[in-house]
Amino acid sequence: MKRSIQLVALLLTVFMGSCTGGKDKAAAEHVDAKPIVKLADVKARPVDQIQDYTATVEAEVKNNIAPSSPVRIDQIFVEVGDRVSKGQKLVQMDAANLKQTKLQLDNQEIEFNRIDELYKVGGASKSEWDASKMQLDVKKTAYKNLLENTSLQSPINGVVTARNYDNGDMYSGGEPVLVVEQITPVKLLINVSETYFTKVKKGTPVDVKLDVYGDEVFTGTINLIYPTIDATTRTFQVEIRLDNKDQRVRPGMFARATLNFGTAENVVVPDLAIVKQAGSGDRYVFVYKDGKVSYNKVELGRRMGTEYELKSGVPDNSQVVVAGQSRLVNGMEVEVEASSQPSSK
Repeated sequence: MKRSIQLVALLLTVFMGSCTGGKDKAAAEHVDAKPIVKLADVKARPVDQIQDYTATVEAEVKNNIAPSSPVRIDQIFVEVGDRVSKGQKLVQMDAANLKQTKLQLDNQEIEFNRIDELYKVGGASKSEWDASKMQLDVKKTAYKNLLENTSLQSPINGVVTARNYDNGDMYSGGEPVLVVEQITPVKLLINVSETYFTKVKKGTPVDVKLDVYGDEVFTGTINLIYPTIDATTRTFQVEIRLDNKDQRVRPGMFARATLNFGTAENVVVPDLAIVKQAGSGDRYVFVYKDGKVSYNKVELGRRMGTEYELKSGVPDNSQVVVAGQSRLVNGMEVEVEASSQPSSK
């Protein structure tokens, strides 16, 4: 009986050892197995260099209508939304100071005329004549300035877009009494990468879409190119003008402008090939060559449906991994899926 028990124990030991050995062998084979990947052939082709920019529509000219010093408002002649013409009277301020200054000016003119007559016959010196003339000029300037700040006129053809006071209010020097904006034409200001500085030309047509009008395209032109580059953002400003003759486009609307900088020969890859590195905004592509993959950092260009233009990072006529990237590391040997075997070159 004792020998039977020992025999059974021996058989169990041999059996367990064979099982463990089988598992170790399977694990070793599993470690040695190469990751299977799917490849896509990619090459360079002409790509339209189209860039989209966002901006807020601005008035061509914006004027704040206000006097130069605090004074009571006598009457405001317009409301928000009213169209006004250049030179049109918009606001009448209290005229008490103006009337007083006019009386002083009239008296000074009388005094100057008296000194002038005396000077002509030798009854007054040149210095007296000069002093009287200077006083008269000062009064004229003061009266002209006060006249302009008592009767406020529109300097442009435009629309009243803000009214901050009512009749009888005391203008305090803060917000303007009125705001008048010229909305024919309007403009957009966009920031363009310095890469395109030599390619942006004045007068170039630009397609503009406004969110409020959906996919409707408005045509603008490049009206102004700022001559300096912002050292912080490495961009320069470009002003786009829209004629806006029907005045459908209004200041404050959100706009998207599309600029076409011609074409360039760049590699185009499927979007499945792009890998985003965790914790950063960098993008990478696994490039297959001679049985191994390299982890190449790329610079993305345009997205075109299910493809991306690459500015750099992948050579022309390459093969890139489009499936199976999760297990890959730089320099790893891989096995290519049968349906995407590298073509013989």
